[in-house]
Amino acid sequence: MKLELRGITKSFGTLVANDHIDLVVESGEIHSLLGENGAGKSTLMNVLYGLYEPTSGEILVDDKPVKFSGPSDAMAAGIGMVHQHFMLVPVFTVAENVALGAESTSLGGVLNLEDTRRKIREISAKFGFDVDPDALVEDLPVGVQQRVEIIKALVRNSKILILDEPTAVLTPQETDELMDIMGQLRDGGTSIVFISHKLREVKAVSDTITVIRRGKVVGSAPPSTPTTDLAAMMVGRAVSLNLEKADAAPGEVTFQVSNLTVMNDAGQRLLDDVTLSVAEGEILAVAGVQGNGQTELTEAVLGLHKHVRGSITLGGKELLGKSVRQVLDAGVGFVPEDRQDDGLVGELSIAENLVLDLYKQAPYSRRGTLNRAVIAKNAVEKVAEFDVRAQSAQDAADTLSGGNQQKVVLARELSRPLKLFIASQPTRGVDVGSIEFLHKRIVAERDAGTPVVIVSTELDEVLELADRIAVLFAGRLMGIVPGKSSRALLGLMMAGLPAAEAQEQMDSQQDSGTTAGDKIEHSKAENGNADTGKGVQP
Repeated sequence: MKLELRGITKSFGTLVANDHIDLVVESGEIHSLLGENGAGKSTLMNVLYGLYEPTSGEILVDDKPVKFSGPSDAMAAGIGMVHQHFMLVPVFTVAENVALGAESTSLGGVLNLEDTRRKIREISAKFGFDVDPDALVEDLPVGVQQRVEIIKALVRNSKILILDEPTAVLTPQETDELMDIMGQLRDGGTSIVFISHKLREVKAVSDTITVIRRGKVVGSAPPSTPTTDLAAMMVGRAVSLNLEKADAAPGEVTFQVSNLTVMNDAGQRLLDDVTLSVAEGEILAVAGVQGNGQTELTEAVLGLHKHVRGSITLGGKELLGKSVRQVLDAGVGFVPEDRQDDGLVGELSIAENLVLDLYKQAPYSRRGTLNRAVIAKNAVEKVAEFDVRAQSAQDAADTLSGGNQQKVVLARELSRPLKLFIASQPTRGVDVGSIEFLHKRIVAERDAGTPVVIVSTELDEVLELADRIAVLFAGRLMGIVPGKSSRALLGLMMAGLPAAEAQEQMDSQQDSGTTAGDKIEHSKAENGNADTGKGVQP
């Protein structure tokens, strides 16, 4: 089935999210939409799926104009969508989720799922999905939940499948399996629109790549196009994708986490007996699929959790039990994972945000009165040093792009002497050019002798920055490995295999013929489910 978008424009008030976009997806091809977060990719797909009505332009399916007033119209036209955040009911079975919205009933109005079960088994057998129709969704790993979403679309006879950032919640092995599935679907005649900002994945799976920047199509390219050229199309200028950094020269171990356990109000363990340390002059990256305890680890250091036991020391002094203010005053710099909610006060100026944790101190205030001249001078210096693109340092922080907001947060946190620097998702929603700059600043802080902890779900970023890598799964530490470890090893650890066992299985893989899928299934049995939303029972 062929898809064509002609002159699609979508405006929200004065904001033009999509600006006269033309796109052609041929029958039986994987067509990738590549662009930074906020470029307009998801908005365009929401228009295609009937979630938004276009301001102007038209959609054609097999050369015939169509209009969608909702997702049901799109599905009826043969278009299915797998959202980045799955649209599944956790307490329903696979069959119940697949049937939802298209239920079949027998006489008397009784729900009849047998036909749905049969279709699920047929699709699973055809594509090797291995999905049990009667399994509860909440008991399935994230990768299998994604297959359920794909099955939902295929059961409804979707000939065009939209995958919106589908690898964001997957381990490397699950990502490879998804790409294999995409290839099988394409070979079976399904057209796929693959939305991503990850250059490596787009090049690996695409037949055609279309790049969107600031709501406009800036060009199309074959997957053989050099990565640097694609990055330049995304950003609008040449960027360096390889971070040059010297090997770490670790000094004294000054930051230590010992037997740290974090629980929620219901007594479920969100972080379970984690022990790690970081030396001066090194970067420890914490890796794992989102939701496996990374957030709880950083928030425990900052004093944001009530139910915590264990020990957290910096320079030999206990941080556990201290207030956030006391932790910051102890020399901890912190970049939160959500800059808009936790890192900035959007309605305050850039200048004011740059002193949020310093405004009570000299020279920024005196006898309880802010020294506006000094705050303004500091802002001018930091805006220049960190290349914050703004008309004025007095502009409100929420008028900045995501990358520039992140630069403001880093500028503030790196503007004072630090004994520990923690950055959680330091480049989330940031353009490639800003990533280059932010990575260099993080490495510079390491080279100045500061212990650095990076938390990231982007494996490329972890491998780029880390001197050592700690992997969390279901709130447990699977091990700490060198920064130059392989993706395959990290992927097995992210799926729940302890480091030693993951390495042993990798070493024996060629002889035994064991697959990555076998390892992941083994890890589920040994360590529990990869979907850790329910916590770890004490």
